[in-house]
Amino acid sequence: MNDYVLDFSQLDKNSLPLVGGKGANLGEMTKAGFPVPAGFCVTTEAFLSFLKQSEVMDEFFQRLNGVEADQLAEITVLGQSIREHLVSMAVPDDIRTSIVQAWKQSGADQAYAVRSSATAEDLPSASFAGQQDTYLNVRGEEALLHAVRKCWASLFTDRAISYRTRNGFDHRAVHLSVVVQRMVFPEVSGIMFTADPITGNRNTVSIDASFGLGEALVSGLVSADLYQVWSGKLLTKTVSRKKLAIFALAEGGTVTKELPEAEQVMQALEDPQILELADIGEKIKRYYGSEQDIEWCFAQGNFYIVQSRPITSLYPLPELSIPPGESPHLLLSFGHQQMMTDAMKPMGISVLRTLFPFGKTGIREMNEHTASIGGRVYIDITKVLTLKQARVLLPKVLTNIDEMMGLGVAEIVKQESFVRHLPSAPGVRKGVIGFIRPVLLKVMRKLLYAPVSDAHPEVNAYIEGSIHKGESQLSGVYGPERIVRIQEHIGSLLLTIFPQLLPYPLAGIISSRLLNALSIKWLGDTEIVHVLNRGLSGNITSEMGLMIGDLADAARPYPQVIDLILHGDPLQFRDNLQQVEGGSVFGQQWDRFMELYGMRCPGEIDITRPRWREDPSTLLPSIGSHMRSMAPGEHRAKFAEGRLQAEAAATDLLKRLRAQPFGRLKAKLMSRLVRVFRGLMGLREHPKYLMMQHFYLVRKGLLDEGNSLVKKGVLKRADDVFYLSLDELLKLAEGERPSGVAALLEQRTEELKRFRGMTPPRLMTSEGEIVIGRRKLQDAPEGAFVGTPVSAGVIEGIARVVLRPEEAKLNKGEIMIAPFTDPGWTPLFHSAVGLVMEVGGLMTHGAVVAREYGLPAVVGIDGATTLIRDGDRIRLDGTRGYVLVLERNDFMKLD
Repeated sequence: MNDYVLDFSQLDKNSLPLVGGKGANLGEMTKAGFPVPAGFCVTTEAFLSFLKQSEVMDEFFQRLNGVEADQLAEITVLGQSIREHLVSMAVPDDIRTSIVQAWKQSGADQAYAVRSSATAEDLPSASFAGQQDTYLNVRGEEALLHAVRKCWASLFTDRAISYRTRNGFDHRAVHLSVVVQRMVFPEVSGIMFTADPITGNRNTVSIDASFGLGEALVSGLVSADLYQVWSGKLLTKTVSRKKLAIFALAEGGTVTKELPEAEQVMQALEDPQILELADIGEKIKRYYGSEQDIEWCFAQGNFYIVQSRPITSLYPLPELSIPPGESPHLLLSFGHQQMMTDAMKPMGISVLRTLFPFGKTGIREMNEHTASIGGRVYIDITKVLTLKQARVLLPKVLTNIDEMMGLGVAEIVKQESFVRHLPSAPGVRKGVIGFIRPVLLKVMRKLLYAPVSDAHPEVNAYIEGSIHKGESQLSGVYGPERIVRIQEHIGSLLLTIFPQLLPYPLAGIISSRLLNALSIKWLGDTEIVHVLNRGLSGNITSEMGLMIGDLADAARPYPQVIDLILHGDPLQFRDNLQQVEGGSVFGQQWDRFMELYGMRCPGEIDITRPRWREDPSTLLPSIGSHMRSMAPGEHRAKFAEGRLQAEAAATDLLKRLRAQPFGRLKAKLMSRLVRVFRGLMGLREHPKYLMMQHFYLVRKGLLDEGNSLVKKGVLKRADDVFYLSLDELLKLAEGERPSGVAALLEQRTEELKRFRGMTPPRLMTSEGEIVIGRRKLQDAPEGAFVGTPVSAGVIEGIARVVLRPEEAKLNKGEIMIAPFTDPGWTPLFHSAVGLVMEVGGLMTHGAVVAREYGLPAVVGIDGATTLIRDGDRIRLDGTRGYVLVLERNDFMKLD
């Protein structure tokens, strides 16, 4: 054989440039001794030589580079033109001779499966599965050559063009090989996943099986049997009615037949065969070191493997070592708790894992009960669940953060097998009690008798002192000493902030629960707490939102300032203000805002994200939206109106209570709860505000170290430090110069791109299983999207999908649909009349702010930003917890 044709026995994983992912895998498995039908590959060299005959392919490639993935009409016309052109071309004589010679050596009297194999196919990061074509039961020389030519042309199917465009692959750089494999005429065939493709469990082998050729299953003509094997044991069998099957014809080609009635409901594989096939799958998985999607067939008592590719859709596994016999560990997404589920750079993860104070022997170390998975931080809560009280209370606490997360944990802790095999966790009870007891004592004091009026001055004084201490600790030091101090500073932060500040908002939260419970018990009033939430004084995040409105009002008289806000360069915004009329007036308010809030930004728990002081590009659109949706001064008037409504509601509440038996006693108790609630709930955002002040100090120190390493020629850019961990940066600062730093940074940049395309689960086990809670059915109309009600009220309006704050274009009367919100999103709340989020719970940021602003809100609707289209007219019911699409946006309607 030659450069144009290679036998499977000549191929391995390094052959990918010549024979594509599919061909390389078949060669690798052949050499490893797996039962692969024999065959050969027509190489990419043959494909490129074939293309060189064409005088118009260069023009076609230029046109391909000009289309977008969603330009389906253009792709259809262009793809058809390319395919027709290629199929009409003759195969060059030298290529034809090589193919025919290999075919004769393999057996000219045999039938073959002819499959496309692209160089960007069956890769760990992009499978490309099903993008090109397959031809079965091909017999004879001319039929083979025609199938090869059609495979080459299938590189330009509509779906393949769109897929490459969407995933950023250069059309010229993806080449095609053709796999020519001896046909097996199976009694049964199907697909096997070495991990459950639905739950992600890595210990479950999932097998789909049907009669005849596997094309009936792949094309959706039949519902296959489903068998699941867990740790070598047959766990479940679902035998489906298999009405049709595809069989090979003696003269070539295939035919679809209806199976006899009795055969339709037969189990396709017997139990011993299922276990035998699962064992083959496990061996292939171990050989490749990754989960596999395997095509198989069964003929004359033997199994054959006709393809194996990596499963690219699974969320990555945590790197945990679980002792045999111990329950799978349960990991919880920190991003879902913090309303920021985006993937983070390594430094952002390193900082957060250092921040968590428990489960580490030294203050500078990363927490051993946290894990970096898919660019996100997960917390292993398994040892906490060894406490019976935690198994009762934690699901309830988590429900307030994210209902689906709480429900998922509640389901897991009900499983006897999970509880029975929990790990030994000595010291957990002592550690939890040691941390919680002093906090709870302070909470009770503030709840029952501490002067509420002292709370805000105490908190503000503590914040001022904490920031001053942080500045002193991190100033005047450089290099390794600064990195060590940063690690020490971050590692001790929660241990100092939480005991001091957490009791204030916790007392407010408890008072709100008591208020709600007693209002319902004594008055049958379910709405009072929602009204009392409005116009809370001292909420630092709400005050930030009000200052955004003030900035919008300050800009209104000056057209040139408005133009800079809407169209100027964000990075030059402050400098450009000096050049326009009104810029100095607006600049004074801008500088005051930045002094108080410039260290914030959307996704602020990720220390690697630019702050508003550095890049206001996520802030300026919020000011523009405010000018479009609000009249001058309207934001302050609404807030004041909310405060008056809350005060009137409190007065009315106490008046109604005094009219009841034991009214004076009830009113006295409720009056205290109202004061605590109104006085302390406004402090809910202060702990995070203080943390972001410290994060900004740390961020500045890290960037300074980055600049130093740039001057030494170690890094190209200062922000390259964000692709390192704190420990790795320390080694560089100490003078270590490991080879491969540039390659490492490039690798992590590519990883981050891949992680950003993944949807992180709220909960997952150490076996990779995604845990999904079951929400109780609610009183919602048919077709409604059901979530968690977090702010009462019903509103109808236009849905505006906002994926990132910098892209927000909210207009008056629109309902914001967002994946999540954190304090960096607060500027948009004044412009919206309602809120829908994909994640969140009763006490998360978006819910609290929505209640304070009197906006109906529903959270926890998975996929809300795609289920609800931009411009749809919707009804949002924040009381019952659903969203109903009333009218689809005609422009966005699908065919």
